[in-house]
Amino acid sequence: MNLNFRWAVWIVAAVLAFAAPAFAQRGPVAPSGTITAVQIQGNVRSEPETIRSYLQLKEGQPYDPAAADRSLKALFSTGMFSDVVIDMQGSTLVVKVTENPILNRVAFEGNKKIDDDKLRDEVQSKPRQVFTRARVQSDVERLLTIYRRGGRYNAVIEPKIIQLDQGRVDLVFEIDEGDVTGIKRISFVGNEHFSDGTLRGRIKTTESAWWRFLSSDDRFDPDRLNLDRELLRKFYLSEGYADFRVVSAVAELAPDRDGFFITFTINEGERYKFGKVEVTSRFQGLDTDTLKGYLTMSEGDWYDADEVERTVTALADAVGTLGYAFVEVRPNIRRNKETNTIDLTFDIQEGPRVYVERINISGNTRTLDKVIRREFRLAEGDAFSTAKVRRSQQRLKNLGFFEKVDISAAPGSAQDKTNLEVQVVEQSTGEISFGAGFSTTSGILGDISIRERNLLGKGQDLRLGLSLGTLSTMIDLSFTEPYFLDRNISAGFDLFRTSNDRQNVASYSDRSIGFALRAGWSFTEHTRQNVRYTLRQTDIYNVQPWASTIVQQQQGTSVVSEVSETIAWDTRDQRLNTTKGWLLRNTVALAGLGGTQYYARSTIDGVYYQTIVGDFVASIGGSAGVVVPYNNSSLLISSLFYIGGDTLRGFRVGGIGPRDANTTDSLGGKYYYTGTAELSFPLGLPKELGILGKAFTDVGSLWGSAANPNQVSILDSTLMRVSTGIGIQWISPFGPIRVDYAVPLVKENWDKTENFRFSFGTRF
Repeated sequence: MNLNFRWAVWIVAAVLAFAAPAFAQRGPVAPSGTITAVQIQGNVRSEPETIRSYLQLKEGQPYDPAAADRSLKALFSTGMFSDVVIDMQGSTLVVKVTENPILNRVAFEGNKKIDDDKLRDEVQSKPRQVFTRARVQSDVERLLTIYRRGGRYNAVIEPKIIQLDQGRVDLVFEIDEGDVTGIKRISFVGNEHFSDGTLRGRIKTTESAWWRFLSSDDRFDPDRLNLDRELLRKFYLSEGYADFRVVSAVAELAPDRDGFFITFTINEGERYKFGKVEVTSRFQGLDTDTLKGYLTMSEGDWYDADEVERTVTALADAVGTLGYAFVEVRPNIRRNKETNTIDLTFDIQEGPRVYVERINISGNTRTLDKVIRREFRLAEGDAFSTAKVRRSQQRLKNLGFFEKVDISAAPGSAQDKTNLEVQVVEQSTGEISFGAGFSTTSGILGDISIRERNLLGKGQDLRLGLSLGTLSTMIDLSFTEPYFLDRNISAGFDLFRTSNDRQNVASYSDRSIGFALRAGWSFTEHTRQNVRYTLRQTDIYNVQPWASTIVQQQQGTSVVSEVSETIAWDTRDQRLNTTKGWLLRNTVALAGLGGTQYYARSTIDGVYYQTIVGDFVASIGGSAGVVVPYNNSSLLISSLFYIGGDTLRGFRVGGIGPRDANTTDSLGGKYYYTGTAELSFPLGLPKELGILGKAFTDVGSLWGSAANPNQVSILDSTLMRVSTGIGIQWISPFGPIRVDYAVPLVKENWDKTENFRFSFGTRF
């Protein structure tokens, strides 16, 4: 054994001898890194056991850094703590937590456009909840989204924390709402065949202007921008540009954040015409030559995608009426790029055999289900028809009870069954309105009415109205049950009292009081019949000494008991500012079932509307009527026809027709006709203003006095009067306003004329 080895042995022995007492004092040693205890520190409201439940480290387990990290994340995810520290001190696992405070109050300051209640519903931070900065930041983003939906993209929201005692805080959102962020400019890149102005008129979004204060279309909305892309596509497809596409639609916020610059980049492509247009069928025995009569396009016409869609609907409806329940019309399109034509084949084939299993209605908290179901053109168990679903949706919208109507198909219990999911959003149907206006016929007007169009959710219509004017007054009460006895028959009644000042027309005044009972039903979607019984007492009074002898003789009271029947065919696309469709109407009335008047009266009127190009709409219409006495009775002036004013512009009310030669009082006539041709056109102003120009020509005549020519000298003529003129119509936010200037071209010397005619009315 050498010297070095001996020294090593001696050193080891000395060390062991020195350390032996220390080991004897410590006792048993735990395995290295094993947790012998878990200590929770810093908690005030949280129970220690609650904190322990989130830990993935337990007593008796070895310490694992990965498990400690997972425990840390789990505690943070509870939202109860603003800080968490996990540390090993010897063999003890120490968990130190800093609790988040409790929200005492959530308040909003600086908001004027949106009230506190609406903002409070949007935020997730609520009183008596644990305060977390992540939740507050999320609330700020949510509130900014609300303001951006209202067009306020420069809104600024700062959350402020007010420290209170006992671990509580107040949260205050300081809001600077800013101004509405409008649209500064809308530009188009790539348009060669249509100007920027034309394309701006085809999209929903509009540039900001002072007159758009009642509209929100000049505020930036990303969803509306997507709609604009689709509107551009539909417009170009309707003009023959089948390859059109929107390359991009970019909205850039101005540096000062006071408006957006929107740029549409488009590729118009080539313009196509219709090539060969054919109809084929896979139904045996179906005559396709007959169906070609439903085609509205011809070879050589400019291609129009809207026309194709309308033809698909017309063919499907036509084939359906022939007894084919399951019809599918597929328009097969083939482009010929060499000739810029599109060959079109409408292939009529049997569609999937699908039946309506159930119709589920939701969203109607007030309106009864049966009110909605009776408007459907198909029932449970019927063959599914897209056209009938579309018509049902339109009928529901026409009720005016709902702000929104959505009908979608959902899978049924089998492959050949489908469910219709009907979702409606109800709107207010009660109205109380005040009105004011002026017209050349009635003078200054004022009215008030109370109306409920969906009484008790049953679809019934109840109205009480009072109209006061310088020349006429009326009070009326009306009630309508649209489905009497649960049948497709409307029934109702009217109570009325009217008075009219006719001093300027025939030197007298009249007043009437009475009631009417009425009923109506539809034969088809566009044809309707109405019957009516009216009992009316009329008093002619305040007859001037210089009035016509005929008028003076008829001073006093008369009673009319009248039964009338009307048949109407109405295919107009809309009642106001009609762009296409027909309205034909015929009324026959018979008086004499009681009362003091005995006469038969018949009138017929009609009008046809057709869009010429763009917003240019032409209309042509006319009316005619005849009234004759019977039972050896004479006609009173209140039962005769009067023409002029709105019915023949350029002439006063009662301005043409039989007239007393001495007093020039209008006496009315037994026969009349009128006709009008009118062109409605834009004036180059923004479309949303609702201002249109009018150019018109009116013709008409009234003749056939009921007076005895041996008693008074009568001026009477069958001459056709003619007038022409121009006008302006404005569908304003305050009501319809129309001004016409007409010049009589053909007239009798005794006719009463007027050049200007003005009418204004509003309800608010």
